[in-house]
Amino acid sequence: MKKKGKVVRYNKWGYIFLLPFMVVFVVFQLIPLFTTIYNSFFENYRSGLMQVGPNFVGLDNYKRLFVEGDVWIYAKNTLIMWIMCFVPQILLSLLLGAWFSDVSLKLRGSRFFKTVIYLPNLIMASAFAMLFFTLFSDGGPVNSLLMQLGIIHTPYQFLSHVGSTRGLIALMNCLMWFGNTTILLMAGMMGIDTSLFEAAEVDGATSTQVFFRITLPLLRPILVYVMITSLIGGLQLFDVPQILTNGTGDPVRSSMTLIMFLNKHLYSKNYGMSGALSVILFIITGILSLIVFKVTGNDKRKG
Repeated sequence: MKKKGKVVRYNKWGYIFLLPFMVVFVVFQLIPLFTTIYNSFFENYRSGLMQVGPNFVGLDNYKRLFVEGDVWIYAKNTLIMWIMCFVPQILLSLLLGAWFSDVSLKLRGSRFFKTVIYLPNLIMASAFAMLFFTLFSDGGPVNSLLMQLGIIHTPYQFLSHVGSTRGLIALMNCLMWFGNTTILLMAGMMGIDTSLFEAAEVDGATSTQVFFRITLPLLRPILVYVMITSLIGGLQLFDVPQILTNGTGDPVRSSMTLIMFLNKHLYSKNYGMSGALSVILFIITGILSLIVFKVTGNDKRKG
């Protein structure tokens, strides 16, 4: 009986330590989530100086978003820019992770380079966007250099073309986050049992075969985590395109993301439409994350 009482006392301290997290979770996540869902069923916006609502309208806010078609346009923009960012980011991170975790290469100054590749992640996205806005403006250094080299004769308007605008946004996000992805993948690679690599080397496997047959399969859990977190971050893309395009999403709304569209409703005090769009974004994120997990996280065990 005394032993059982001691276990109960230990459990009590565990619940006490969990209490701060639960309070923060309920106050800052659970309550706002239910409040957002609740507001999505009401007409509640400001027209000039007059406040309209809140009036219960059911699913009208959702119907309006889908009928007008804006959600699909901005969801497509967001996913295109995420793919343009994620593909080179994961390839570069895998390459760097393989280099830095390979003891046989004996790379000098690896600690310095690990620090350097992580530094862009510490820079504010707004500062990064302002830097690229200055570099790639019509009279910026990039255009000046290209004209001096004779590649172009007139300044190229990077922010007036769909491909170049999306490319710059993807490049900025790739530069900001590939260091963090590299650190995660490198940690996973360093956790792989070295005896597996030694056995493969004895059997005459090449470095390419070792990477694709041993390293990548064992990295699957971390790759799934990286892909899902990157997808969630990509769907929440806001600061870089907001600053780079001055909130317009130009040219022709090709760089307008879902969160930028949501911000416009919040700025106009349209809380009903904002709530509906937030719920849609939540559902899209959940569905895409589940698809990614099912496709890449296949961990079926053979009996």
